[in-house]
Amino acid sequence: MTNLDWDRVSLGIGEEEPLWETFHENSKTEKFGGYLSNEVVFRYMQNLHDALPYDSLPSIALPTSLSPLTRSLSEAIVMRTTPAKMEPCPISREQLATLLFYAYGVTRDNQNTPFPRPFRTIPSGGGLFPLEIYFFTRGAVEGLETGIYHYHPVRHNLRFVKPGDWCLDIAKALVQPNIAEDCSILFFITAIFNRSTFKYKERGYRFVFLEAGHLAQNLNLVATAMDLGVWNVGGYFDRDIDRLLEVDGLNHSTIYLNAIGKKLDVRQSVETLRSIGKAVKIENNLGNNRQ
Repeated sequence: MTNLDWDRVSLGIGEEEPLWETFHENSKTEKFGGYLSNEVVFRYMQNLHDALPYDSLPSIALPTSLSPLTRSLSEAIVMRTTPAKMEPCPISREQLATLLFYAYGVTRDNQNTPFPRPFRTIPSGGGLFPLEIYFFTRGAVEGLETGIYHYHPVRHNLRFVKPGDWCLDIAKALVQPNIAEDCSILFFITAIFNRSTFKYKERGYRFVFLEAGHLAQNLNLVATAMDLGVWNVGGYFDRDIDRLLEVDGLNHSTIYLNAIGKKLDVRQSVETLRSIGKAVKIENNLGNNRQ
């Protein structure tokens, strides 16, 4: 389904009854709610993809060797900032593979476990992994044509889903249009909600967004460790982005955008480097207090 009559699926609620309150109350876990057995879950999941396959499109291999991260975890955490300014910069195929793998890649198989999917770099409610990753690049990534790509975490490869320069269309779909021009890669995190909600119902909808946060934080920390900047974008017109990605906007919809590029605000970086020294002192003090 790629087109919807939004007036028919939108719920009109007065100001005295905010929709978020209604949803929050109705997505609480109940002690005596009905839960699916593992057998039913496994059976249902046989009909679900672990990631959208796009098998009709040619596969684009990604390197299995990853770029070395030049900063420690503690440095990446402290140095993670939102740059005031960014600009596009060249991204190697290896750097792209590194960003994607650490964001949502497979780390170990699920053999001899009760879970139906291989494990990835982030936690997922029930091991269901409802997210998909697309990205747009405008010739900034080594060897990739301008257009929109999809990442398959289990196969660790790409599919070129939408060739063409969609920068203007993306800019029109953003509250801050300059983001489309000022980055090397714009990631679109989407969710196929039923992968989570078939088991967890309304609570599963919450889990989807928690998972997107885990993914985005990994992306932020890895980009920071590679001396790249990240803009985390919530200001976009959902239906326009969904149409661009050719997803239906209800069963499958965009929930987060992350732009990667070269940081230009050097002053902020210098101040952040100074704060690392303070963080190390705090870490050392905590260690001494535990002894």
